[in-house]
Amino acid sequence: MIQEKKIEIACFNLTSVLIAEKSGADRVELCDNIAVGGTTPNSHFVQKAQAHVSLPLYAMIRPRGGNFSYSNSEFDQMKSDICALKKLGVNGFVFGILKDDQTIHIEQNSELVALASPLPCSFHRAFDEVINYQQALEAVISCGFSTLLTSGTFPNVMEGKDVLKQLVVQANNRIEIMPGGGLRSTNILELNERVHANWYHSSAITDGTEIANPDEISQLKKKLQS
Repeated sequence: MIQEKKIEIACFNLTSVLIAEKSGADRVELCDNIAVGGTTPNSHFVQKAQAHVSLPLYAMIRPRGGNFSYSNSEFDQMKSDICALKKLGVNGFVFGILKDDQTIHIEQNSELVALASPLPCSFHRAFDEVINYQQALEAVISCGFSTLLTSGTFPNVMEGKDVLKQLVVQANNRIEIMPGGGLRSTNILELNERVHANWYHSSAITDGTEIANPDEISQLKKKLQS
């Protein structure tokens, strides 16, 4: 049986969440602060989204923009955010912590995955900062993540498509490799033919605003199913 290809949409506002559900998205990643690539959403936004859609909602856990190596107080903030949003009933979490040498911080990531349990966790594009992606993938898997969001260590998925393919092969169904970063309806067909992932990630923003484009989401989904 062929597994259905699915789309996750990163949403920075309620309007985009509503568009994502109406346009056929399979999951939403809730984020704040698009200017820095996403930070932890506030509880008000999460509750609004929960009240309006039935899609699975994963919450970004990132206390600030910038690098992915965090102070003790920032790590404590991430733990408290997971606890608070878990109580609200989100469906999963998205985070990623690196050491100063750009390797995966196995201890801290494992602690957050355990704290989030039984909810699934995705390791986000902090992965694209690593030096050795083969070693990093094994480290991410060892932490207990269910999904890895990555552009293949390049600025966008098309540049990283060969690495993404290698990651899918290396993962061997131990973790979902979810390409994201510059993913559009204009390139998803070519990317999918090369990479053969089951999940794909996009903000579906095409006009420089912070609002997802419903036609873009529909086209992403349509081309994946073709």
